[in-house]
Amino acid sequence: MAFETVDEYIASFPAEVREVLDEVRRTIHAAVPDAGEKISYQMPTITLDGTSLLHFSGWKTHLAIYPIPPTDPALTKALTPYRSGKGTLKFPFNKPIPYDLITRLAEAFVAARG
Repeated sequence: MAFETVDEYIASFPAEVREVLDEVRRTIHAAVPDAGEKISYQMPTITLDGTSLLHFSGWKTHLAIYPIPPTDPALTKALTPYRSGKGTLKFPFNKPIPYDLITRLAEAFVAARG
């Protein structure tokens, strides 16, 4: 299925996953108030000044955020348990989603843009 909007994308998931995706979306927009959004690579993409900042997606067992921005040592350490491959973070649904960490991640994406 090709998604036209982030709302369509989120609506395609079961209720418990929709809840997480909606909260991730709210968390990122709270951290980056000027952010826009679109569908890119068939997943929600947060934009800033028309440029892609980050992508997030729902899967059967986890939430993923891509890519990983440059991070300071404390954030790097906090993200370590969620790293999957070179540029992906996976947050399993069977554990509490660390929304505070997602806030820090969104702020790191903005900082990396200068």
